Amino acid sequence: MSVPDYQSLMQPLLRCAVRADRPVTILELQDVVAQDLGLDEAQLAERLRSGKQTVFHNRLHWAKQYMTRAGLLESTRRGQFQVTAAGRNLLAEDLPLINNRVLAKYPEFVGWLKSRGIGSEADTAVFALPAATADANATTPEERIEAARRELEASLKADLLDRVRAMPPSEFEGLIIDLLVRMGYGQGGEEMAQALGGSGDGGVDGVVHQDPLGLDRVYIQAKRYREGNSVGPDAINSFIGALNIKRANKGLFVTASSYTKQAREHAERSTTHVVLIDGDRLAELMLRHGVGVIVRHTIEIKTLDEGFFGD
Repeated sequence: MSVPDYQSLMQPLLRCAVRADRPVTILELQDVVAQDLGLDEAQLAERLRSGKQTVFHNRLHWAKQYMTRAGLLESTRRGQFQVTAAGRNLLAEDLPLINNRVLAKYPEFVGWLKSRGIGSEADTAVFALPAATADANATTPEERIEAARRELEASLKADLLDRVRAMPPSEFEGLIIDLLVRMGYGQGGEEMAQALGGSGDGGVDGVVHQDPLGLDRVYIQAKRYREGNSVGPDAINSFIGALNIKRANKGLFVTASSYTKQAREHAERSTTHVVLIDGDRLAELMLRHGVGVIVRHTIEIKTLDEGFFGD
């Protein structure tokens, strides 16, 4: 018997999480799930080709990730998760198997796939098939590689936002400053940026000096907020008021959540240039500029050199 694929691990993982009846981590449940499935030491020791992670742990992680996106599990705090009411209800149905086809009946899961560019409706339908029946020949190798890259990137962005939302406010403000410096604002110098949150400095959380004399400044407001708690127009208006007091002509408002339609309209109508960055955009920028992430693998793909074989 080999290590079950990640879809086959969904139901055992969900069952063990229900039995725990408290926030848990993958590491805490790993041995319990393995014992329930009767996996031996050799199977548990099997590693990915990179050698950096066991196959079992990697597949448990993906089982947890997909069930979280379907709303069956929810993150509590850093690295921990627990079962939701939807997860308990699904387990009570006593299905023979929980897999991507089952998850596809949850709008949250389908919406997550589409919002992350993993597929159109047709692609999502194929993706929702059990792994053994998905038609691997429907796409070219290059397309499959790109689809895998998008999927890994989407999962990483979701993990980044989970961690960011668990940060204390002061650390979140520092993260935004670090990101802006990494992006080249303040001429890329750490001494050109400063977090101001908690100092009572007129309703702003940070400032980036675009030139050594501070003649051109970008003021920052950072609101961490949890998912589903959107920034409204009052917060935007307060920030615009703070910018006016400082006679600033530009500002950046960043949240790990989202903005209401009214909040975006107020920012667009303001005579002060205010840029809004929501959670999805924040995760994208962190990934692009290497903030909070490291390169685990670099894959080199070669193609035919037509010039070498030219006349």
